[in-house]
Amino acid sequence: MTMVRNTRQRQAVIQALRETQTHPDAAWIHGQVRGVLPSISLGTVYRTLDALVRDGVVMTIERAGQATRFDYKHGGHAHHHVVCRRCGAIADLEADAVALPSAGLPAGFVVQDVRLEYHGLCAECARLGE
Repeated sequence: MTMVRNTRQRQAVIQALRETQTHPDAAWIHGQVRGVLPSISLGTVYRTLDALVRDGVVMTIERAGQATRFDYKHGGHAHHHVVCRRCGAIADLEADAVALPSAGLPAGFVVQDVRLEYHGLCAECARLGE
């Protein structure tokens, strides 16, 4: 883990992520942060996000052919995700709701991160039919 300086840019990016549950992309975050820091560039937002990911404060959610989305790790609070295949909505799933077996891991393997995603249809898309 690196030690990232606590800059105004970093504070603004974290605040934008704290205030949403939508798992936004960098462009959305940039738009939000510009309300606080009008001169911030998209490049600065990307660099800040990269540093926050390296520092373990933010995680990425990546989909082939789509912009990388970002998720603030609320105080290191572990959680997983459910992803709608139709509309792309991403929602949090509390880690406590999922029991992950450690059996079958290679001897001596040290788990540092677990990412679990359920893919399906959100309630609205399921209501509309596949």
